Amino acid sequence: MLERFELDSAGVREFLGGSEVRAMVDGVAEDVRARVRAKLPPGTRVEIKKYETDRGAASVTVADVRGMAWQARDGILTRSAGEAGIEVKDWRTG
Repeated sequence: MLERFELDSAGVREFLGGSEVRAMVDGVAEDVRARVRAKLPPGTRVEIKKYETDRGAASVTVADVRGMAWQARDGILTRSAGEAGIEVKDWRTG
């Protein structure tokens, strides 16, 4: 016999906005940054920007004028995110 499942939207919202999820996001961002740094010349700045939408979020950026070229040629950010277990999708194709 199947039980009825009812999603607790308020509970999910509270969980996603909580400190545990924030800590997990921050940890993954640090992991991605370390992986990116390993692919770049020593001393290249790689920054994390923490922000919030309806939950904790973060972005990792190569703070160097050559960053876009390294991403275009070598996919340093995409590969590093994938190595950290993040599924990367092209926003133009979904």
